[in-house]
Amino acid sequence: MKLSVEISMYPLKDEYIPAIQNFIDRLNQHPQLRVITNTMSTQVFGDYDQLMDVLKQEMRASYEQFGRAIFVCKFIDGDLAPENQDV
Repeated sequence: MKLSVEISMYPLKDEYIPAIQNFIDRLNQHPQLRVITNTMSTQVFGDYDQLMDVLKQEMRASYEQFGRAIFVCKFIDGDLAPENQDV
């Protein structure tokens, strides 16, 4: 089963950019996932189980390294990556 996730991270500190960039960089280290980042959010596409495992791991790593943050996520089944959509 494929999964599409839109995720936004809001670190609860003044210096928020390093925490966000670190999270995105770590997501990009997982070759089994497709990661698309824009100014508002990051979209991640992949196998349901693999994607959920990566999010679990990387969100925990963010909390441990940078402290409190809010993650706002939207989940939808299927691969909705831009080149996979019918126009």
